[in-house]
Amino acid sequence: MSSKTIINRLRRLSLAAVPALLCGAFAAPAMASDKWPERPIRLVVNFAPGGAADVMGRAISPTMSQVLGQSVVVDNKPGANGNIGIGETVRAPKDGYTLLLSSGGGISINPMIYSKLPFNPEKDLIPVAAVARVHVFLETNPSLPVSNVQDFIKHLQANPGKLSYGSPGPGSSPHLAGEMFKRAAKVDASHIPYKGAGPALTDVLSGQLQYWFDPGPGLKQVEAGKLKLLAIGSPQRSPLYPKVPTLAESGLPGFDADTLFGIYAPAGTPAPVVEAVRASVLKALEQKNVIEVLQGLGSTPESNMSRQAFVDHHAKERVRFAPLIKAIGLKVD
Repeated sequence: MSSKTIINRLRRLSLAAVPALLCGAFAAPAMASDKWPERPIRLVVNFAPGGAADVMGRAISPTMSQVLGQSVVVDNKPGANGNIGIGETVRAPKDGYTLLLSSGGGISINPMIYSKLPFNPEKDLIPVAAVARVHVFLETNPSLPVSNVQDFIKHLQANPGKLSYGSPGPGSSPHLAGEMFKRAAKVDASHIPYKGAGPALTDVLSGQLQYWFDPGPGLKQVEAGKLKLLAIGSPQRSPLYPKVPTLAESGLPGFDADTLFGIYAPAGTPAPVVEAVRASVLKALEQKNVIEVLQGLGSTPESNMSRQAFVDHHAKERVRFAPLIKAIGLKVD
């Protein structure tokens, strides 16, 4: 179904609802207008500028704006591993004017590690559309005397607890990748959480951090010779970097730290609005320039994933990561 057809149906549905609106003062806001959307839409990105989520949001928003007929404006709300932005979205009116672009970990992992969340992301948000499967890349500062994964593991073993790695926050896929790596390689290093991938990248480049699991923004720095790329934390090699081995190939069998990033809406957002937004996202994922941006992050666009598969993915992630979270005692008050 085309995006125009969905929006036309939405408008017809809204017009049909007018008599009901005259009789009831508590009708859903999105049904109160025959011109949705009639003002700009806010796309909350729950990580700092410069990170993978931010880059994705700014890549897809122009096409979303064209399809929906109103500006889709990126609004960065970083902090607490995405919980600040999630909270903003959950509390917003359920009218389609506030959406969220988040990592899947923010939805499925955060409830397992934050003991005092004032919301439940899996109940208070509607998964609308997957955007991309994000891979993480093991990168080091060039000052480290290593050239491959085995060299790096030996260096860590010779310097227990002396090296640090950064992540966009506790429970993020780069953080969990780092913990998976430490356990699999039997090494010790300090985790430094940030409010997004961008700030973490800055400190890896400066040498304040010695390494990290990059969700994509650092690949340009790899190409510029400012970071060393040792491996990818996915089950398969990246077609963009076919000579870079997986961690599984490098002596850590079964290593898989992939995650999905996607678009969410507050629970209770009318179904026609959700479908219109989904159509605009899928249209964006067809654009060559958007595909190039996503691939530039080393990620894989997910334009063929059904909405139900996206919904089901979150439960699978809980099952996959719950043992690791329990094993490392990851809890945040």
